[in-house]
Amino acid sequence: MKNSEVNKEIKDLTTADLNDKIKSVTLEYQKMKINHSISPLESPIQIRYKRKYIAKLLTEKRSRELKNVQ
Repeated sequence: MKNSEVNKEIKDLTTADLNDKIKSVTLEYQKMKINHSISPLESPIQIRYKRKYIAKLLTEKRSRELKNVQ
């Protein structure tokens, strides 16, 4: 998916769905890193993409928190 599609998908999530997505993607990322340390992945770039996706999710969560405070 393209960045614009991913960003739109993230913005369309509800806050509860966003929190669930953060937990599940973080768990996938941790498993991926462990598996990569045992036997290298075919494409280690996937780890980088997963980490950036988590950052986008957390950024959206934080921006929503700041909107609710103001």
